Amino acid sequence: MIVNAYPLGMIRADHRVNGEEEAESAVEPCMGLEFDSADDARKFYGLYATRIGFRTRTGQLYRSRSNGSVSSRRFVCAKEGFQLNSRTGCPAFIRVQRRDSGKWVIDHIHKEHNHELGLVDESQPPVPQQRASKAKKSSAEVFERPKFNLLENIDNGFPCPSGAVSIKRVRREPDEGPVRIEPHAGLIFHSADEAYSFYQMYAETTGFRIRIGQLFRSKNDGSITSRRFVCSKEGFQHPSRVGCGAFMRIKRQESGTWIVDRLLKDHNHELEPQTGTNNKSSNGSKKFVDDANLGLDYVKMDYVGPIRTRENDIGSDWYQLLLDYFQTRQAEDTGFFYSVELDGACCMSVFWADGRSRFSCSQFGDAIVFDTSYRKGNYVVPFATFVGINHHKQPVLLACALIANMSQESLTWLFRTWLRAMSGCIPKCFVADQDVAIQQAIAKVFPGSHHRFSMWQIRAKEREILRSLSDEFKYEYEKCIYQCQTSVDFNTMWSAFVNKYGLKENTWLKEMYENRESWVPLYLRGKFCAGIPISESLESFFGTFLNAQTPLVEFVSRYEQGLMQRREEEKKEDFNCYNLQVFLQTKEPVEEQCRKLYTLSVFKIFQNELLQSYNYLGIKTYEEGTITRYSVRRCGNESEKHAVTLCASNLNVCCSCQMFEFEGILCRHVLRVFNLLDIREIPSRYILHRWTRNAEYGTIRDVESGVSPQELKSLITWSLRETACKYIEAGTTSPEKYKVAYETLREGGRKLRWQR
Repeated sequence: MIVNAYPLGMIRADHRVNGEEEAESAVEPCMGLEFDSADDARKFYGLYATRIGFRTRTGQLYRSRSNGSVSSRRFVCAKEGFQLNSRTGCPAFIRVQRRDSGKWVIDHIHKEHNHELGLVDESQPPVPQQRASKAKKSSAEVFERPKFNLLENIDNGFPCPSGAVSIKRVRREPDEGPVRIEPHAGLIFHSADEAYSFYQMYAETTGFRIRIGQLFRSKNDGSITSRRFVCSKEGFQHPSRVGCGAFMRIKRQESGTWIVDRLLKDHNHELEPQTGTNNKSSNGSKKFVDDANLGLDYVKMDYVGPIRTRENDIGSDWYQLLLDYFQTRQAEDTGFFYSVELDGACCMSVFWADGRSRFSCSQFGDAIVFDTSYRKGNYVVPFATFVGINHHKQPVLLACALIANMSQESLTWLFRTWLRAMSGCIPKCFVADQDVAIQQAIAKVFPGSHHRFSMWQIRAKEREILRSLSDEFKYEYEKCIYQCQTSVDFNTMWSAFVNKYGLKENTWLKEMYENRESWVPLYLRGKFCAGIPISESLESFFGTFLNAQTPLVEFVSRYEQGLMQRREEEKKEDFNCYNLQVFLQTKEPVEEQCRKLYTLSVFKIFQNELLQSYNYLGIKTYEEGTITRYSVRRCGNESEKHAVTLCASNLNVCCSCQMFEFEGILCRHVLRVFNLLDIREIPSRYILHRWTRNAEYGTIRDVESGVSPQELKSLITWSLRETACKYIEAGTTSPEKYKVAYETLREGGRKLRWQR
């Protein structure tokens, strides 16, 4: 194996990494190290781990989209994740990427561990060095003992026998001073609230105040995995804060308990110890009672009420950066809107939308994706986008937000702000994560919207929960989800495989069955979603421009670059629509009708449905009065058939596949029936204006649609403003175009009898 430190230079290793050569074993993993194979990289990392004092295992692998071959691998610390009680969620790993040359190169690395390191041999797990004095115990005794034994004796030999700190059990004698329990790595609590209570009491007896700091979420399901409690003087957002670094971080274990995994006790300011009833909590939402003052023989630290002051993940630097940007944009764009949520004197979430996005919402706000997938990474602030689908089937930005926390309060504020900014636009379909807080906020603010779950979150859960099950189960599971045509079939098949594999008590499957109308295709077909794919996630709007590692100083520039690129793509499609034509494939009048009306992208979908309709047979199965029902099946495939019902008096039609209800475009089955009945023109109600070339002028259609005068005026304002902006944009490119644009506007003014 050759180990290269490229592209900066080369560390020669003319012998193999096999544990026999000390010089090779001393090589530190670093970016650019090159290996002949992924297995060589694994052996190298294992040898390095043995020398440092930890064990490794093989983590995720990634495959090429083109040929399915393995393109990169992760080798992680054995304590990565929380699947076993022995694991602490250690982040240490290396990732190797396969190059075109066939070599494997380290392209990502994290060396820091969140647990103690010790000597490791080939047969035993790592033994923490500080416990070497207990060598007389067997390795089984050391590593199989319950976790509470890691806790030191508290206050003169009173341990916590349950394994989790419960201050009720800590007694003190009448002559003793206040109970003082020092936090240290390994302390375990039943809940995050208990940890907060403990750190609060420690802070009061030490002489400082605390507040709740950052929280971190699982990449799989978005649940909270760790929390930080910090000194109240952390940061610089207020003159009283001095950037103190003292904190305690707790991490959730698989058992549901929380363990202290990181801790810093040193403060950069003077401490003022307080005792007894003079203590004042830095947060009025917590109440603590020293029962010793009431003559009792133990200290009680019970959580009394809910936390009312919410955490804020957004630092002051974000506010300053964004407010400067917003003020600049408002000077350029009179339609620019932004709002900041306040919790007392503290700034929380931020919402913004420019004039173009607000106008786009008046056109394409019927189906929205609320994308919070940026929080899958280690982004300090959860960045979220509201994305719609325009008349070219492209994603279009409707609004953005930085969310202080994913609480119901913050989300409710955010959605209500959306309504204010978008003139009361309530989407028909709202695609968002399954989080309880999101569900509650949607039900509260958008009661008429159908909440559809994000597919990336479901896929992550499926990989986590179902990965240990057989391929046969996975086949039956997917067949049930994607192939059932009726609710009866779905319920029957679901019950069958749940009983067959003994999964009746599986919590996640029970929850997903109860929420089946929010994610199973069978139940989503009748809901208008503008064709947003059901079985896959919508591509992130900003793509590679913004991700979890985007530095704060680059956020605005990358945001604008990504937005500009998307809007350039939209302009190209606008240009193509008015300058290009798709060739007709049939002599059907409906094809010519739709070519004139639809955008190119939508017409291609319709054209494909029309061509596919010739592969189907339509047979009349029922007739009563003006109502006729047809069975439309694919030639040579008896199992693929759908029922089409038509009312001859008004040409109302519906199909069991529900493509029109879901996407707003007629399906091949309906087109087959139209062809059989020689219906040569599609009724106007089945040509949605949002898919036409003139979708941007849709406000005129709303005059008789029943909207309120205020909403209508707002829609017309956005339409006129956007049209005027296009004249301005074109007119500023040259003096000649300026004259044309100016004269055009003057002529329009004369027609409106506009007096100077």
